[in-house]
Amino acid sequence: MSNFTTELMSALFKGEGVEEIMRLELESAMNELLKVELTSFLDYEKHDPRGYNSGNSRNGFYVRQLKTCFGEISVEIPRDRNGEFKQQLIPSHQRSTQDLENMVIQMYRRGITTAEIAELIEKMYGAHYTPQTISNMTKVVHDQVERFHKRPLNARYSVIYCDATVLSVRRDSVAKEALHIVLGITPEGQKEVIDYRLFPSESSENYREMFKDLKDRGIEEVLLCVSDGLKGLKNVCLESFPMASHQACWVHLQRNVSRLVRASDKRRVMQDVKLIYQASTLQEARQQLEVVLKKYMKVYPKVIQLLENNEESLFSFYDFPQEIHPSIYTTNLIEGLNKQLKRDTKRKEQFPNEDSLDRFVCMKFLDYNQRFYERIHKGFGVVTAELNQMFKSE
Repeated sequence: MSNFTTELMSALFKGEGVEEIMRLELESAMNELLKVELTSFLDYEKHDPRGYNSGNSRNGFYVRQLKTCFGEISVEIPRDRNGEFKQQLIPSHQRSTQDLENMVIQMYRRGITTAEIAELIEKMYGAHYTPQTISNMTKVVHDQVERFHKRPLNARYSVIYCDATVLSVRRDSVAKEALHIVLGITPEGQKEVIDYRLFPSESSENYREMFKDLKDRGIEEVLLCVSDGLKGLKNVCLESFPMASHQACWVHLQRNVSRLVRASDKRRVMQDVKLIYQASTLQEARQQLEVVLKKYMKVYPKVIQLLENNEESLFSFYDFPQEIHPSIYTTNLIEGLNKQLKRDTKRKEQFPNEDSLDRFVCMKFLDYNQRFYERIHKGFGVVTAELNQMFKSE
């Protein structure tokens, strides 16, 4: 049970009012969502150095009062420096929200169980709602989750990213389990969460199962798979999508190199490694790799072994147009998504069951896909023809 639902149940048990708990939770949730909207619009996190040269930045907020069935809340509407950001969470001029059914659906989306919602509604409104009644009211959410996992997919993706994050869920007991996520970018530059699945632990074989389902739902061709160092995942990607190549995440490679060198040598070694993937051409990158291999062969043989073991996946991004290199030589895109998901679940000690987790995660990813449906990912808009030609040339 989450901190939020623990507080609710405690208040109900003591016979105390729950309106203030709900009011504060709603206020906090809406303000957090507005911050997320602005981050997605700017395409960089707060304090991220990439924002310095983005051409736009955060510019404070203005406060708007909103009447709810729990009392008035203060909503902090964020602003951007260029005045281009238009939040979508609260309709223009709306000053109140009193719809009980919408409130129930929102709580259900946030992972609260039907039994907990029914008990809360009875306490607040003096009317008895069975868990089945609440379940009927929230059937729309369940249908959305089902449609997400079964929807037809694009036939072609220029890039797919694979990564997992751990979330706590209760079965007989509470344990952390691995949420496997596949994110893709089409040749036209549209990015979307393709699908996700929960497994007890992270494994490349789990992705094999997911890829089979994705192919059954319409994916025919993928040009590039980008992943971290999960053992066996490269082979699973290439077996599932024979036309694809594989790119190892350079950020993860750097982290692994960093663990293998002394603190006194770390800055020098990391700078030499960084010059490999920052080279302008594939030839220059290979030359820099040879420099690193020779320079550290005797001093740090494990670093050399790490680079040699991944050599086939180090330079795949050079086969693609230079305009999209920053997006495809790391898993930063999907890692950023996972970090946001972790922040959104931070207040939850655990999900009460897998169904609750599925609803919560699906709603987050539906919102993500909707936000980016009409936005072309950086660099892809000018290389669509080249990417489509790469499919035709296979």
